This record gives sequence, C-alpha cells and structure tokens, in this order.
Amino acid sequence: MLNHFETLCNLCASSGDESEVRNYILSVLRERKDVTWEIDPLGSLLVQKQGKKRAPHKLMISAHMDEVGMIVTHVNSDSTYCLEAVGGVDASVALGRQVLVGEEHLHGVIGAKPVHLLSADEKKKLPKWDELVLDMGILPEAERRTAAREGTYVYFAPNFTRMGKSRVCSKAIDDRAGCAMLLHLLEQEAPYDFTAAFLVQEEIGLRGAKAAAYTVNPEFALVLEATTAADIAGAEGDAKVCSLGEGPVISFMDRGAIYDKELYRLAFSICEKNKIPCQTKSRIAGGNDSGAIHVSRGGVRTLAISLPCRYLHSPSCLADLKDLDACTALLPLLIKSIMEEVSSI
Repeated sequence: MLNHFETLCNLCASSGDESEVRNYILSVLRERKDVTWEIDPLGSLLVQKQGKKRAPHKLMISAHMDEVGMIVTHVNSDSTYCLEAVGGVDASVALGRQVLVGEEHLHGVIGAKPVHLLSADEKKKLPKWDELVLDMGILPEAERRTAAREGTYVYFAPNFTRMGKSRVCSKAIDDRAGCAMLLHLLEQEAPYDFTAAFLVQEEIGLRGAKAAAYTVNPEFALVLEATTAADIAGAEGDAKVCSLGEGPVISFMDRGAIYDKELYRLAFSICEKNKIPCQTKSRIAGGNDSGAIHVSRGGVRTLAISLPCRYLHSPSCLADLKDLDACTALLPLLIKSIMEEVSSI
C-alpha cells in the first residue's frame, strides 16, 4: 500500500481536475476480475467490488481524489499571472513555493511584492491571494498566454519525503491517504460485496459525494479521510484536536455531520478487542464528504475513519505511517461487523 500512497501523493489533481488520480487507480484495477466500474458525469469513479458473499447491507466506502491547489484567473502584462485558491488554501502557505502548471506540468513559483518594498503595516499582515502571483519566468506575451491561459490549474510541486522511522511529508495527503486505503482494500479478497467511490470536488463543497451517494443509494457509508492534527508547540489539551501516532481518528461529530452512534461505538470496540490504537477529535472542527453522504435520499448511516495529519492543506502535510497501518487494520474488521452485526433501521 505504501507504494500506492507515495505515487498518489505525487500526482497532480485539484478539484475538477482529478484525471491523473482516476487514471492511476484504473491502471491498478484494470486486470482484476472481481471489480467493475463506471465514471459518473462529474468524474467520480464508482467501483463495484464482488465479495465471496452477497452483502446483507448496501455499503459505500469513499475517498476523494482531489487536492487543494490554485487556478490562473488573469494573464498580467508583467510576465506574471493572477491566481485564486481551489479549495481551502491559505495564501501564506503558498508564498515562495515551487509549483507545476497545467497539463504539461511547467515549472513556476508563487511570488509577491518583495519584502524590502513592504510598508511596516504590510509586514505585519499575512498575504492574501490577490497579492500573490504565479511567476513562470516567461517574458514574451504570446508565450505567456500559451503557457497558462485563464482556467489553467496550478499544483504544489510533488515532494513525498520520508522523515524519521515512520513519518512522511507530502502535499495532498488529504485525501490520497484515503485513496490508498481504498485501493488497497480493492486489491484484497472481500467477504461481502461493496461499492468503492473515488470522489471528485470534495475540497470545493462535497459535490462529487452528493451526486455519487444519490447514484449508489447506500444504507451505510464509510468515509476514508485525512484530518487536522495540531499536536505541535503552542497547542495544549483539546486544542490539539488529534495526534500523530495514536491511530485512526473516529469522529462523533464535525461541522458537517453527526455520525452514526452505533457505528462509532462499534469502531472503538473493534479497536479495543484487536489492540488497534484509535482516537477521536477533541474539538468539533472540519468536515468531509460525510456532510453530503449522510443526508442523501432518505439518509445514510455514516462513519468517518481519518488519518491524523499535521499542516493539512499545505505543500508539507505530515503524517505517520503507523496510523495508516492502523486505519488499514481497522477497515476490514469494521466492514465485516457492519455486515454481520448491525441491523438496518
């Protein structure tokens, strides 16, 4: 699974532009005899996994393919380009970063007004997107327009790096971690049928999840995600939210959903019985595709399983592979229990 995780993190696929990730997943699944798939009109990849038995409950397991990024909004006359964020990216984390531009992955850097020209007041403020530019080092106007027209995507440069014994730093861990977990699950024999949904446009409003949940119409949903860990200097107690190295994050509530109580308790019980470390969030924060899935049609019993991750939505997300392994250990046990122990309402 680690090879999938690294490869997926290094791909470039912002919201509405997820084809690189989708194509990679399809390249892995294409030779398998126990899966079929369709691509919906928004671009989500819906995979039917055939298990040893027919499922007593219709289960959808999802992860989103898109990452946060940027998009060109205007070609300036001074050899730069205006930008806007795609998803929740703070402008301060983009300043000075190397980026790849467009389908050809041309090189660029995110620039701003030089520090020696900033006023005293400007130096005290964090930059805003309308103060940043894309600089590709291209001077002739004709070349500038050919290189990056309005609507061209801009991605943080791939940078997957091992740190210490078990930690990794990369862009796009949100949510290539979930994609890696789900792809790994599809490569294993399944005791029961389920639908794997690799979703689009999570970072700009859960749009792929809304359409896919309506199409699949599941009774139960498991959402595989990455979530904010703030176990760093300056954060104490509940302000840490969750921590690296303490296992999957099983949420009871966030800004978009209140999770199914029975599934929440079941996940913790499975972890305790199988000595899998786990944790919950200590603050009501964030959100994910569960926000759209759990209210689809007549309602879907939903639970999110998340990888704790520092510096989320930045070019340098930090995660622990031990947590990824723990998520992977929990997932098949939870699926089996949902199928065999949980009753439909």
